[in-house]
Amino acid sequence: MQQSSVPMAGRSSSVTWECDCLAHRFGNAADNGSRQPRCPTDMTDREWTAVRPLLPVPGWLRGRGGRPEAYCHRAVLDAIRYLVDNGIKWRAMPADFPPWDRVDAFFRRWRDHGLVGEFHDRLRARARLMVGRDAEPSAGVIDSQSVKADAVVGADSRGFDGGKLVNGRKRHVVVDTLGLLLGVMVTAADTGDRTAARVLLKQVGDAHHRLALVWADGGYTGSLVEHCLAAFALDLAIVKRSDDMRGFVVLPKRWIVERFFAHLMRTRRLARDFERRTTSAEAMIYWSMTLLMTRRLARTRPQPA
Repeated sequence: MQQSSVPMAGRSSSVTWECDCLAHRFGNAADNGSRQPRCPTDMTDREWTAVRPLLPVPGWLRGRGGRPEAYCHRAVLDAIRYLVDNGIKWRAMPADFPPWDRVDAFFRRWRDHGLVGEFHDRLRARARLMVGRDAEPSAGVIDSQSVKADAVVGADSRGFDGGKLVNGRKRHVVVDTLGLLLGVMVTAADTGDRTAARVLLKQVGDAHHRLALVWADGGYTGSLVEHCLAAFALDLAIVKRSDDMRGFVVLPKRWIVERFFAHLMRTRRLARDFERRTTSAEAMIYWSMTLLMTRRLARTRPQPA
């Protein structure tokens, strides 16, 4: 569901905790008081200033029905960031955040309407522009990661990866050359990389029309290379590890996606798959990347000499 962001023209860019989020300005969030930031995952004022114009507009504010939101958007975002980074249960949400069921409802609404992906994509474009890149990438890297699944994951979306000896799910991702996420698909762990890549690369190619080159490891060889060129006009370049290599070796381009997976493992909610639905697992990955990108956007840019 395509949304648009609200420009804040004519308003001060300073952020105070008489909050300037849409729920405070046009909803009922002022009735529930304000929360003072105190957790390491809470957005700083500089982060919030970067994030606020990029947030999708709620449906109730665009005349699509529904009740005006009663909790501060900044506090709700901080609650989701806390959950993803610390790996807690929804019901274990600290009491100073909005009620856990309201935060969960916000998470599910953004997941079901594609708003978390839209928010993530706006952050990625801003992060790329900040370092002098085009907003849309022309090259990427594809890979997969198998992770163990919690007991709540049903048999219909879990499997056994015989290569990694993992009973759980597999995360198939495409990242750009900065290590920022372009697309993700979560499947059972017994799904082949080439099978999932046919679907994922089509989704990524449709969303990013400038994408022309994708690097991959040896697991993506075979007919997939010709299929990508014929169906998506996409050059799939295989970066192989030579037979005479011994021990750990950093391979060109493939280290970018490995660094991406390392970032996911630092957000504890993603150290194992705890989500009943694969769409929730994908949304958690998007939220994890928003933490990384908001921190990058909040850094003070070095002044040229």
